[in-house]
Amino acid sequence: MKTTQILIAGFGGQGVLFAGKFLAYKGLCEGRQLSWLPSYGPEMRGGTANCSVILSDEPIGSPIITTPDILVAMNLPSLDKYEAATAPGGQIYIDSSLIGRKAARADVTAFYIPATQMASDSGLATLANMIIVGKLIRESGACAWEGVEEALKKVVSARHADLLGANLKAIEMGYRYEG
Repeated sequence: MKTTQILIAGFGGQGVLFAGKFLAYKGLCEGRQLSWLPSYGPEMRGGTANCSVILSDEPIGSPIITTPDILVAMNLPSLDKYEAATAPGGQIYIDSSLIGRKAARADVTAFYIPATQMASDSGLATLANMIIVGKLIRESGACAWEGVEEALKKVVSARHADLLGANLKAIEMGYRYEG
């Protein structure tokens, strides 16, 4: 029985909630128990945002995460705030385009993905979040690679169906990133 607690944090407008929603749907498609708990400040874009996702093989008692197994830090304030709370042996995914420092802890595995720069260079300027999600899928074992496109189809709205391919490309870029 496996439970993975994921905390994704950054500024509003970085796709923090969308990334969490995708991971939650991916877990749902895999038949897992899940919790998705978004949290954001009053400023929709530019304010703080974080999203808690729990994927489990057994019922989840609470959606609150105090010690994430996985932290995705999309900006420096998020890394500063949540790094210490990450579980020993956990993983931290850092957008190294926006965060100039390394993880201070030796008891976690840190991944440095220049996601914002990768997204910009590839014409996917708003999809740094999904590049990091791709790397997370590859490295964490929280969910399987198989079925990514099917889960993505459930979270990309009909109004934005034209962005399905771009989101899939971003996830694949992150999955293949070797850094």
